[in-house]
Amino acid sequence: MKYQSQKVAQAYFICAMALFAIQVLGGLLAGWVYVSPNFLSELLPFNIIRMLHTNALIVWLLLGFFGAAYFLIPEESEREIYSVKLAYLQLAILMIGTLGAVGSYLVGIHGGREFLEQPLWVKFGILVAALIFLFNVSMTVLAGKKTAITNVLLMGLWLLSLLWIFAFINPENLSLDKMYWWFVVHLWVEATWELVMAAILAFLLLKLTGVDREVVEKWLYVIVATALFSGILGTGHHFYWIGLPGYWQWVGSIFSTFEVIPFFLMMSFAFVMVWKGRKNHPNKAALLWSLGSSTVAFFGAGVWGFLHTLHGVNFYSHGTQITAAHGHLSFYGAYVALNLAIFTYAMPMLRGRAPYNQVLNMASFWLMSGGMAFMTFVLTFAGTIQTHMQRVIGDYYMDVQDSLSIFYLMRFGAGAAVVIGALLFIYALLVVRKDEVIAPGPSHKASTVAGE
Repeated sequence: MKYQSQKVAQAYFICAMALFAIQVLGGLLAGWVYVSPNFLSELLPFNIIRMLHTNALIVWLLLGFFGAAYFLIPEESEREIYSVKLAYLQLAILMIGTLGAVGSYLVGIHGGREFLEQPLWVKFGILVAALIFLFNVSMTVLAGKKTAITNVLLMGLWLLSLLWIFAFINPENLSLDKMYWWFVVHLWVEATWELVMAAILAFLLLKLTGVDREVVEKWLYVIVATALFSGILGTGHHFYWIGLPGYWQWVGSIFSTFEVIPFFLMMSFAFVMVWKGRKNHPNKAALLWSLGSSTVAFFGAGVWGFLHTLHGVNFYSHGTQITAAHGHLSFYGAYVALNLAIFTYAMPMLRGRAPYNQVLNMASFWLMSGGMAFMTFVLTFAGTIQTHMQRVIGDYYMDVQDSLSIFYLMRFGAGAAVVIGALLFIYALLVVRKDEVIAPGPSHKASTVAGE
């Protein structure tokens, strides 16, 4: 670690991992409700469990992004963070808002809009925290060295924060409501978050492989261009059946097809950088997570997204378990695995230790990735059967759900593997043996910690 202010990232990463544990445990609980529908139905209804699962996911991923920015921007800008106090204030606001949202959900107070259920005061708190963050990192970058990685990261984070304003717009007209709702949800995960992902992945590969910065930057700009070109108008694949004009069926189908390209480029980028790399970095686990993230993102967001994005297919498949299969694998690959990659790379340095517990860390990667892959296949088969029975034959919804019970049981088993992998990851990263602490002295160079 080169700069003292990078330490603030550790607090973000620890809070993120705590919410990560809550998120996966909430998902496992929701998965069991599919198997046994009346489980906790009065004490903790399914809609509340699902809110906790999805909201915890979004918040911990954002905390990971913010922490990653506070970690990598000082190194890229070659200066300390503008204000460490503001960074900690931002974290406090986000955690208070998270606890407030959870408390309101548990007593039945929520906005009712999927992913945007937060009470109004929490939404304002998130906006204030985002503005603090943008001011803090922008001042840091403006006063320091500018690189392609910081440029792309800042673009993604500025757009991410500005798009949050649409969360406050809630028209009475349902079609308009859903249109503005997708301005947040889609343009986050399929446009601005992709920029953040590309920037963090580029930083990791630069450090882990030793490839020349010029090569990384050329790839980065191409990935960003294709992500924005396809992602913005690709929003149209959510406009097919909500009452908007019919031309969105063609616009959405065409540009959604192109959305596969940036994820294919990111996967190719990762493997080409490793192939060209000349550095034998000691943190093998971070490299595994980086390659795994780009690969799983291509299949989850790219291939599984394309499976049901054309409007002729989506007419039958939308809202089925095929959507759930795509959602789980894409989020895991593109954003969950990426955050776990930066945690794996940065935490040893932030805590003054050599890369540690790598076997356990890599075991957690295979457990989580294997569990998520199996869950995706199970949900894909379930969704295909559901589409045929419900949308083609016309069977009743609940009769179809009863027919899918074996798939839900297998999905629960896959979810259990993911939870075990997640808890193993947290253990491997936070519980460190004493003999792994680096003692100062000539036999331990600073490069072991910094990974330079």
